[in-house]
Amino acid sequence: MLSKRNRAILYILCSAFFFALMNTFVRLSGDLPSVQKSFFRNLVAAFAALALLLRSREGFRCDPRNLPLLVVRSVFGTMGILCNFYAVDHLLLSDASMLNKLSPFFAILFSRLTLKERIRPYQLAGILIAFGGMLLIVKPGFASAALFPALVGVWGGMSAGAAYTAVRCLGQRGERGPFIVFFFSAFSCGVTLPFLLLDYHPMTGGQLACLLAAGLCAALAQFAVTAAYTNAPARTISVYDYSQVVFSAVLGFFLFGQIPDLWSAAGYAVICGVSVWMFLRGRREPSA
Repeated sequence: MLSKRNRAILYILCSAFFFALMNTFVRLSGDLPSVQKSFFRNLVAAFAALALLLRSREGFRCDPRNLPLLVVRSVFGTMGILCNFYAVDHLLLSDASMLNKLSPFFAILFSRLTLKERIRPYQLAGILIAFGGMLLIVKPGFASAALFPALVGVWGGMSAGAAYTAVRCLGQRGERGPFIVFFFSAFSCGVTLPFLLLDYHPMTGGQLACLLAAGLCAALAQFAVTAAYTNAPARTISVYDYSQVVFSAVLGFFLFGQIPDLWSAAGYAVICGVSVWMFLRGRREPSA
C-alpha cells in the first residue's frame, strides 16, 4: 500500500498532466476573452464536484470554522487563474508557463510562514535546481517580456501558491476534497459571470467543445491537486509539479508540431532528473 507521500506524488503528477491537457484545449479554443475561458474552466469542475457531493452521505456539510480558509483558497485561486490566462494572452507561452510555475516556491514559503513546515536542505536544493531547468527552457526571451504582463504573471504564481497552502491547511483540518473544489469552482464562476455577460463573445461548436474539454481536464486536475496537498506538505511534492512542462512539450509536439530546441531539452532533462532524485532521497525518510 502506498504511503501518504507517494500517493501525493502520484496525485501531483496526474494534476500536472491534466493541467497541461487543459492548457492545450484552451489554446485550441482560439481568440476568446480570458474571463470567458476561466468561466467555462470552472463551470465543469463545479458540476463534477456537485455530483460527487450529492452522492456522498455528508452532502454539503461543512465546518463553519473552515469557511474563512475556503474563501482564502477561492479568492487567491480565482486571481491565479485570471492572471495566468492574462499572461498567456500577452506573453510568450513559455514565459507565462514559467511565471505560473513560481507557485510551488510561494507554496513552500507560505507553508513555512503559516503552517511552520520545515524545509529540508536537499528539498530546497532540488527546487532551486528545478527552477534552473525552467530558466533553460525560457532562455533570454523573458528579458523582453512587457513589464505589466510579467508582473501579472508573477502575481498569478503567488496567488496559486497561497491557494495551495490554504488547501493544505484545509486538508489538515479534515475538509473534504470535493467540497473544496466545489466551493472554489462555484465562487470563481460567480465572480466571473458578470464580466462574461458584459463582454460575451459568440463561440463556434468547436470552441465550445474545447472549453468544455478544458473544464473537464481542469476538474480532474483540481481533484488531483487537492488530494496531493491534503496528503503531503508542499516541500515534499512541489518539485513534481514541473512535470507539466514535459507533458506540455509532448502534447505540443504531437498536436502543434512544436519541437523544443536543445536548451529546452536540457531543461526537461534537469527537471526529470531532479524529480527522480527528490523521490529517491525522500524514500529514505520515515513515511508520512
